Amino acid sequence: MKFLRLSIMMFLQFFVWGAWFATLGLILANNNLDIGAGGLSIFGILSWGAFGTAPVAAILAPLFLGLVADRFFPSQVVMGVLFLLGGLFMYLAFMTASGLTPELAAELTPEQFTAGKTKLLLLMTAHMLCYMPTLGLANTVVFKHLDAIQFPSVRVWGTIGWIAAGMLGGFMGWSDSLLMLQVAAIASLALGLFSFLLPHTPAPLAGKPINLRALFMVDAFKLLLKPAFFVFMLCSCLICIPLACYYALTPVYLQNTGFTAAASTMTLGQISEIFFMLLIPFFFRKFGVKWMILIGMGCWVLRYLLFAVGAPDQTAWMIFLGILLHGICYDFFFVTGFMYTEKKAPPEIRGQAQSMLVFFTQGIGMYVGFLVAFGGVKSLLKEGVIGKLGFAQEPGVLAKSGAIGGEGTLQANIKSLRPEEEMDFVDSLKRMFNVDMPEQVDPALLRETMSLWERYWIYPAALAAAIALIFFLLFWDKVSVEEER
Repeated sequence: MKFLRLSIMMFLQFFVWGAWFATLGLILANNNLDIGAGGLSIFGILSWGAFGTAPVAAILAPLFLGLVADRFFPSQVVMGVLFLLGGLFMYLAFMTASGLTPELAAELTPEQFTAGKTKLLLLMTAHMLCYMPTLGLANTVVFKHLDAIQFPSVRVWGTIGWIAAGMLGGFMGWSDSLLMLQVAAIASLALGLFSFLLPHTPAPLAGKPINLRALFMVDAFKLLLKPAFFVFMLCSCLICIPLACYYALTPVYLQNTGFTAAASTMTLGQISEIFFMLLIPFFFRKFGVKWMILIGMGCWVLRYLLFAVGAPDQTAWMIFLGILLHGICYDFFFVTGFMYTEKKAPPEIRGQAQSMLVFFTQGIGMYVGFLVAFGGVKSLLKEGVIGKLGFAQEPGVLAKSGAIGGEGTLQANIKSLRPEEEMDFVDSLKRMFNVDMPEQVDPALLRETMSLWERYWIYPAALAAAIALIFFLLFWDKVSVEEER
């Protein structure tokens, strides 16, 4: 019974995130909500938009866990409260975004529209600040009540939940719809209520004094003095920059190349993730840590090259293959990385070390990555080397000049040529992985936009290749994750 409840928890937890975040770029572009990159800031230093909500929350989540969640309340109660609050914030975000659609925005003054977008970003940020701590809390609950060997069998339901959210979006034709925000809100509220039915899990650090060294990962940072671990952490952080480019704009790219249900198509990456997860033990024995990580990095390069080469002629099989490679990219790099970190860190600071890895990857790396994806790094570095090389110019052109949204763009042209139609169950299933570029699409517009996409995907490919080369040359460590501790 515990296994079933914990599996449902994992399913709903990742369903909530996958419902709105997987195709967020498409949702924003098709509703003329220009909030992908910057928008909010802390003292004018740390700025973020809708995509930045996840990395900013990932940076702050360890502080919440260390100060509150791990000390004063049972973990399942904290999860319940956080998901209920998160669901409320997401529902308010849905209502706010609904009032900013092009039809209703025409009735607003520029000041009202700007204030509405700021409110939307604040609500999305509040939702993610509630959501991110639950990732660690959910693991705490599982490890408290099940053997470690059972964890993958529970965690896989999280991946299935993400897939289910994408399938639902594609099946209903909501890949670019604000309704996915409402779906996420309902799922979050449901999980909030369900959390109170989870097995009782006392606060793991109840009654213990606050340890600032552990809270700020001081001892874990000492691991960076080891050359191999420093190279691993550096490359882990940097590789998340091209990864953010994938998360941010792939759904928009799919729609631009004729895919009719981007949300469903994106789930192929998670489906392959389940498959390659099962093969990890075999590849560990065959290749070891270094080559496992290099294979993951290499697949990052190959994925972006497939997207770039497939853009001019909208070559569907290349794009499908690029998405399917996500399983290798994620499993071979991230799963191996978490296991390598667990092995290298002394037992007393393993929790700190894992938090540090999340801080650098899901936090710092993804934050910078979303800046790159939307051209924000151009203004950040201004006259720096990256700006002079033009690295941020193509992402900026795509995300800011209207190539992916707004009137007169390929996005709008395709949407206008696909009138809404009533479909039965079978027709809805057929369109989930369908590619159908309207014949009447403007050929000049298609050619121009695909040229932008071709150049855009070269940037993350080149960056991933450079990071892989650094890792190949500088990482030397004979440790095996299968050795006895």
